[in-house]
Amino acid sequence: MKSNQAKIFAVLGGVCALAMAVSVWYSVRFNGGRLVEPMDFSSYAFRPQDLPMILSLSALTLYILCLAGWCLRAAFDTRRRAEAAHTTRALNPKLGFLGLFGFLGFGAFWTYPRDGSIFPVVFFVFFGFFGFFYEGKMSNTLMDERYQENKQKASARADALALRLILIFTVILSQGRFLGSMERALVVYLGLVCLTLALDLFLGEYLLYRYDHDELTGESEG
Repeated sequence: MKSNQAKIFAVLGGVCALAMAVSVWYSVRFNGGRLVEPMDFSSYAFRPQDLPMILSLSALTLYILCLAGWCLRAAFDTRRRAEAAHTTRALNPKLGFLGLFGFLGFGAFWTYPRDGSIFPVVFFVFFGFFGFFYEGKMSNTLMDERYQENKQKASARADALALRLILIFTVILSQGRFLGSMERALVVYLGLVCLTLALDLFLGEYLLYRYDHDELTGESEG
């Protein structure tokens, strides 16, 4: 992502955060806390006073989706260029901060009791983006035989662990009585699967970095 685009996204993020803070204050101060405090959406009726909160929530959601989309597109474009040059793509390790969006997954603890929505748990996958930190540390690394071998070994180990965890979760949570109901078990299962996918993404990059770093350290000591 170019520096001017990063500045634009930073400014837009600040505007969205400020708008959200003002909307929450307005709702609590002048609108009885609607759309902020827990409420029964089955009997919800729109009021013009709800517009600030609705608009700010929509803007924040759109901003997060656009930011994630642009970052992913830039990352994929960089990877294609790197593969053509037979070196790893050049990434800024600070992209690992995208993993912080994973904490939005805990929003399901707020939305599920209110209206049964479990969509926020999908954000748990963003925890895997912490792996960009280690990938950034290996920018412009020559993809020789040693690198390819380490990459395959790291991917295989991360994938094997993820598959084992998903299998364990499937066996345990397929028993609805474990959590009292199948609906509750399904929500927990979806959250755990998203966390496992994030672990797979992160662990693959971390192990690749460790394998390469340990080999370089061993060569320098030898």
